[in-house]
Amino acid sequence: MKNFSTWMLVMFMAMFWILRIIIAFTYELGIDFGGIQPINQTMEIILLFVVLICMVLIVKRKIVGALIYLIAHGMYFGTTLMTGITTLLTQSSEIDITQIGLYLNTFISLIGIALPVAILFDLLLDKNRKANPKDKKTDWFYKNEQFDRKLDDRADKNNYRTL
Repeated sequence: MKNFSTWMLVMFMAMFWILRIIIAFTYELGIDFGGIQPINQTMEIILLFVVLICMVLIVKRKIVGALIYLIAHGMYFGTTLMTGITTLLTQSSEIDITQIGLYLNTFISLIGIALPVAILFDLLLDKNRKANPKDKKTDWFYKNEQFDRKLDDRADKNNYRTL
């Protein structure tokens, strides 16, 4: 992980994961966390453990981790995002303070979908750099032909062992 964008996305992923832990914990204790509630408490806890495994895979630059992360978040947050958007589009133009939970849950669902898509695109675009990494410390020597040793027919090709 040499890219700044990858580090930033993993940090956002970790912060979103911690936010989801806080939301699940406060819901379990019965405390109101600004109107944000988990969609399904059981699935929320399972998703937290899946995301923990996906974090390790994404740090190791595995596309499978990003795909699992996208599928899990898409299945969990996708329906809520679509229902929230349609509700917000079809309701009257007046904004009611009692529906603040709907707005916040829709925003959290939007982040829950946008973050895995950004991570997947980052890994897909960076896959070429992993196959041909650039290292300025050694490429000047190993990828430069003028420093190669020229062997002629007088060169000793025997491998002597030292005792």
